[in-house]
Amino acid sequence: MPGGRLTQPERQQIASGLADGLAYAEIARRLDRPTSTVTREVLRNGGPTAYRADLAHRATEQRAHRRKQPAPRDPKAAPQPHGRDPEAVRAYEETFTTVLVQSGMPKMTARVLACLITTDAGSLTASELVERLQVSPASISKAIAFLDGQGLVRRERDEGRRERYAVDNDVWYQSMMASARSTAHLVETARQGVGVLGPHTPAAARLENIARFMDFVSESIARAAEQAREILHVKPETPPDGNRVGPFSL
Repeated sequence: MPGGRLTQPERQQIASGLADGLAYAEIARRLDRPTSTVTREVLRNGGPTAYRADLAHRATEQRAHRRKQPAPRDPKAAPQPHGRDPEAVRAYEETFTTVLVQSGMPKMTARVLACLITTDAGSLTASELVERLQVSPASISKAIAFLDGQGLVRRERDEGRRERYAVDNDVWYQSMMASARSTAHLVETARQGVGVLGPHTPAAARLENIARFMDFVSESIARAAEQAREILHVKPETPPDGNRVGPFSL
């Protein structure tokens, strides 16, 4: 079984296999590579729907160049619980971060949120985030302020009175409700403009159309989020010994 880095032709075969709907294991078998190698390669470079052989090859060369530079990651951050592959986890965090950035979130904020979401505890201190992400405390503080303002994280104190930043299992419900509140504010502001610009004017009509559209969308989002949370939320299980299993919700 060959080792070493994937070649560009191998990456092209991976792209073709994904386009044909092949599983990672089948693609790996055709390349005579471990399945984990293909899995890491795809997750590190955009995921199965966005993987491109040429972009993946270029990104790998750039990462190899950066690794030659000083400031390696803290080796204590490498071990993973539950037998997880550290490289696969890191690649997935990068992919998740990229998707959040593409949705409009600032990159450092996306890195912090992805880190919190993929942590089993669902909460970390500022110093733990600094260590995991290898960034400055100021960068973490700024990202947390943004996430807190959007209702995506909450602040709590542990037994040592240290502040921790946590994400709940229904973090996306909280996000959608924050978005609905923001949209409602936009609706109110647009309708104020109707009075300022004068009824029956083209500008006022434009603002009224914006207000009606956004009001309908905001109400629909809030109603759908509430219904989805009620239907899909999985409550914590209580096993026979009385110890509750950690909650999970969609």
